Amino acid sequence: MAADTGAGRAPAPGTDPELACPTSAVVDIVFSRWTTPILWTLHTRGRQRFVELERAIGAITPKVLTQRLRQLERDGMVRRTYHPEVPPRVEYEITDLGRTLAPLFADLARWAATHLDQVEQARHAYDQAP
Repeated sequence: MAADTGAGRAPAPGTDPELACPTSAVVDIVFSRWTTPILWTLHTRGRQRFVELERAIGAITPKVLTQRLRQLERDGMVRRTYHPEVPPRVEYEITDLGRTLAPLFADLARWAATHLDQVEQARHAYDQAP
């Protein structure tokens, strides 16, 4: 965290959230709604065409997939390769920078395997409380 704001106190109004918690920029990049499934799919399956990626992920719309791929390309996580053929072919692959997130995803998968039951129990208890 940035400056010590005192135990239990929130950052001063108007404080930049990235200054209050420097990981917020990382969370915005990596954990937006569809980023993790896109990166995970490209990491585990390798280079994919748009339709292959869309099928592998499932419920994502073409519009959202296009938006997320563009953002990930801008962030340096995904590489887009255009092949000027007839018909044109476009492929996406995870970059070396994107691959550096693999240990983070592995840790999250382990955490989920260990703790998601507890989260579900807590949710159930919360929902049942008066």
